[in-house]
Amino acid sequence: MESMGNNSPGPEIRALARNIRMSAYKARRVINQIRGCSYGQALMILELMPYGACYPISQLIHSAAANANHNMGLNKANLLVGRVEVNEGAVFKRIQPRAQGRGYPIQKPTCHTTIVSEEISRSNDPIMSIESRKKGYVWRRK
Repeated sequence: MESMGNNSPGPEIRALARNIRMSAYKARRVINQIRGCSYGQALMILELMPYGACYPISQLIHSAAANANHNMGLNKANLLVGRVEVNEGAVFKRIQPRAQGRGYPIQKPTCHTTIVSEEISRSNDPIMSIESRKKGYVWRRK
């Protein structure tokens, strides 16, 4: 019986940001564009996208690359954005004062983002290319 753990040969290269002040839906919209890209491609895509969620996610990618460089001695150019998760965090509840003593509720959502990077030489699969990883499981024809 196989274990349910991670099958990667080495330790994970990861960065985690908790309680980012944006909704998980808006963060997922950006994350889905960079999943499976290389480090340089992901930064270029994030710089050109017009969303406010791009800045904290680009900081997180920089952090994951710095972790890989410092902890494992890997080159940033050889990194690939692998598994990316965006989970909902706590919701800050505030009250907006209105006329005649009323108050309307305001909900300020947060999210938790995790980026797990992998080295390109380790993640190369003879059947699938990087572009096909990004788009899903599309097999190359010979």
